[in-house]
Amino acid sequence: LLLSMPATAQTKVEAKTATLDFSYTYPAAAARVAPLRRWLEADRAWLRTRTAKMAAADRREAAKSDFPFHRHDATREWKVVTETPRLLSLSGETYRFTGGAHGNTVLEPLVWDKTKARRVDPRAMFESPAAMQRVFGPGWCAWLKRERRRRLGSDPGADDIFPCPPVSDLTVLLGSTDRRAINRIGLVAGQYVAGSYAEGMYEMT
Repeated sequence: LLLSMPATAQTKVEAKTATLDFSYTYPAAAARVAPLRRWLEADRAWLRTRTAKMAAADRREAAKSDFPFHRHDATREWKVVTETPRLLSLSGETYRFTGGAHGNTVLEPLVWDKTKARRVDPRAMFESPAAMQRVFGPGWCAWLKRERRRRLGSDPGADDIFPCPPVSDLTVLLGSTDRRAINRIGLVAGQYVAGSYAEGMYEMT
């Protein structure tokens, strides 16, 4: 994992109703940046409203169809990957359960430029998507092949439906070893991107 910052005080809001378990967390480093804190608060309100509406609608539909209703879960937690004099790099993990066989987890980046007071897309810091694929693609695919073999206990086999995903399909996290400059890149394939649900996420630094 890229997480390199010690655990600090964080802001966490939890709410439980008959239809939804909700939780939203972000670190103190983000709370100290006023415009970023406002964005996170707005994101929390949006996520809670959206998931509550979906859960309520699912419960009504279950009642009409005489099906059992399973309370939904919605959790989003932001963690610090690194902080340099200019950038605050976060990773956000969102877990959703809507009553199926299992929940689903999504990882996303959030990079805040403190000098310009705005969010920036980590991919925009690279020359181009083609350049990212050229630089990172071969190493990523070679590592993924080895890691999938290790997790599965053997080669996936001829019927495998998961080719090596391009870098454009991955989550890109920006990290640092010295907190002065970005010098670590995390490439993350979420659930179903590079393998089955049982294989989990694949993350290479």
